[in-house]
Amino acid sequence: MPSSFILKAATLHDVAREAGVSLITASRALSNPTLVSEKTIARVQKAVETTGYIPNLLAGGLKSKRSLLVVGLVPAISVAQFLPTVQALTQALDEAGYQLILGQTGYDHSREEALLNTMISRRPDGIVVTGLVHSDAARDKLRRLGIPVVETWDLSDRPTDMLVGFSHVKVGGAIAGYFLGKGWRRLGIATGDDHRASLRREGFLATVGRDVPTATVPAPSSLALGRRALHELLQADPALQAIYCSSDPLAQGVIVEAQARGLRVPEDIAVCGFGDADFAAHMRPSLTTVHVDGATIGRLAAQLIVERCSGQTVAQPVVDVGFRIVERESTGATALPDQL
Repeated sequence: MPSSFILKAATLHDVAREAGVSLITASRALSNPTLVSEKTIARVQKAVETTGYIPNLLAGGLKSKRSLLVVGLVPAISVAQFLPTVQALTQALDEAGYQLILGQTGYDHSREEALLNTMISRRPDGIVVTGLVHSDAARDKLRRLGIPVVETWDLSDRPTDMLVGFSHVKVGGAIAGYFLGKGWRRLGIATGDDHRASLRREGFLATVGRDVPTATVPAPSSLALGRRALHELLQADPALQAIYCSSDPLAQGVIVEAQARGLRVPEDIAVCGFGDADFAAHMRPSLTTVHVDGATIGRLAAQLIVERCSGQTVAQPVVDVGFRIVERESTGATALPDQL
């Protein structure tokens, strides 16, 4: 076969010829089947399968001003805490006739802006962002174009458009209050360097009322980085009583390192994570963590996009889904009297 040979893609003309119908009938059978008989629809669909024809959805979208595509931006596909949101978002959009395209920002604000610009050029019907849109230029462009945008997994009094999330500052404050309520005073933080983790650290410190030893690792965090973080924290204060970790994998690593050093969890050192990963309840000790209903975030984000695309007025454009601390074995002990 010559190297210059190019297989020609099937066209709608090929489908019409194969089905034995006119071009306009083939087009109606695919784009507006209520106008033709079921027998004709079946013939055209069979012809599509035979010829391998792929409809040009972009061309159709230009006429209807609808692409039926929604863009979803996540920091990293490997981060387990975002998976329920992506799964629920995908399912809810599919049920409404939309398809989700994922982009990975890598916790990089400049990459986020470049990715948004690329995706906007495809004229999606909506955009769902994990976190907030950080670029002022991108926010302005999205507003000018009128593309429905839902920011998620964060909270702001000035969203780009719509928002489904919760306050990371309040999460940090709640964990600190939980630690203090247990009687622990020698506290530490193992945290990723991303924006949302930083907000949780701010909330933690505001509630404690002073600085505490902190080990900062690059996001996305991992078990290995958690082990490294505990090493740093114990160098800063060998008598730490409790550590808050910005993710469950980080907390898992802290526990593994503690056990490798002969430290008992929670008797010698308590650990709390964030995200309520699948493994959190099945570790030994099981991991105390913060649960956020990621699936609800995904379903609500899809609902907001679909409502806006259908021309409806969104009654509640900002939704706070809240969070809750799930207490398990890793913080099961209270401080002993001589530790206060």
